[in-house]
Amino acid sequence: MSRAPCCQVRSEPVAAGARFQTLADWLAWQETLHPSRIDLRLERVGAVWQRLHPELKPGRLPCAVITVAGTNGKGSCVAYLEAWYRAAGYCCGAYTSPHLLRYNERVRINAEMAADEDLCAAFARIDQVRADASLTYFEFGTLAAFDLFVRAGVEIALLEVGLGGRLDAVNIIDADVALVASIGFDHCSWLGDTLDQIAFEKAGIFRAGQPAVIGQRDAPARLRERAEEVGALPMQLGREFDWSAEVGQWAWRGPLSKQHGALPAPALRGRRQFDNAAASLCALEQLSDRFPVSLVAIRQGLLRVKLEGRFRVLPGRPTWVLDVAHNDKAALTLAENLASYPCAGRRLAVLSLLADKDARAVIAPLAPLIEGWHIGRSTSERAMALEDLAAALADVAPAVGCLAHPDLEQAFAAAAAQAEPDDLILVFGSFVTVEAALRSPIIAAV
Repeated sequence: MSRAPCCQVRSEPVAAGARFQTLADWLAWQETLHPSRIDLRLERVGAVWQRLHPELKPGRLPCAVITVAGTNGKGSCVAYLEAWYRAAGYCCGAYTSPHLLRYNERVRINAEMAADEDLCAAFARIDQVRADASLTYFEFGTLAAFDLFVRAGVEIALLEVGLGGRLDAVNIIDADVALVASIGFDHCSWLGDTLDQIAFEKAGIFRAGQPAVIGQRDAPARLRERAEEVGALPMQLGREFDWSAEVGQWAWRGPLSKQHGALPAPALRGRRQFDNAAASLCALEQLSDRFPVSLVAIRQGLLRVKLEGRFRVLPGRPTWVLDVAHNDKAALTLAENLASYPCAGRRLAVLSLLADKDARAVIAPLAPLIEGWHIGRSTSERAMALEDLAAALADVAPAVGCLAHPDLEQAFAAAAAQAEPDDLILVFGSFVTVEAALRSPIIAAV
């Protein structure tokens, strides 16, 4: 039963004098406004936020804030928290990125995507106060999410870091609880090429006197050290909290002898999801004095949680499985899920990666499971060249056939033509790849 009426954005029409009236026009313009697609500095975006909402204390939203970072797992953690708070009846806002099909997916209030007109009105308000600050596409979106959360009066805001942590636009807001799901190699040109350097960047979301949840048993020591250096309160999987398997269920134990037993398995697939759920539960418990969530709501959330683009199985024959996995750890989790999923026939794959990814590291965990590869270039300007992807496959899986196609739609068509009814076709490598699959008339017709 809902604890309180759902909050809603107090919708206002876009001002007649606004730069644009449609979401598509706003987004196209934002792509060109700033000279760099990524600009990891907080001064510009922080100053605009203060002009947009001068009534708020610097670094604060008028609600509880849980900020989630990590190389992998952060989307899952936000999904668990959102499911639990919604099951408990709280007014919850979630900001995530990137999106799969619609930009609106990035901003959710009570699990409902923001409407075009509300995003446009927020962009117009930001544009009006930004003066000469040339915000990036991501910064515009981050400020719009914060603005809509304020206007909706959300009780809890769940903020997913886009890249890194320390200098990500999300980090202009101080978190009441910070959660780092995992540390691995990704975005090395921005975050550093050692795990310690990456851990330092992710730890930038930790705050003095506030819980710093670490959802990885073997996280680089630098992550916990940094939490202690800034005066945060570190809580790490395997130390301050943990989980254990029971027959058909699992149990969680946390700080101060807090425990939850007889929990159903998470609806999200894979053993790693128990780590993510346990870390998310630890974060949830840190706010339990202000926002208690019953065991019934926790169980409901575990059963109802959804996360698009993670081992999504489409109905029909052959079976199509879609996954956004694009780095080594995500590919390993995908391989574990794929190996455990029933398949009476062959496993084929359609792969497309972005150019800054380590193709060999992504392919390696899946190579033993795949009996035929199709590669295609996505529409992204950042897509990896087909010759580079083919070279990686030749190195890692030289005995398995690989067919290259000029675009993903032709790759889907070729895989579908090759597949028998009992086969499985895996599509993976990026959000752009999965988006193309979801939009494909070839896959929709299966």
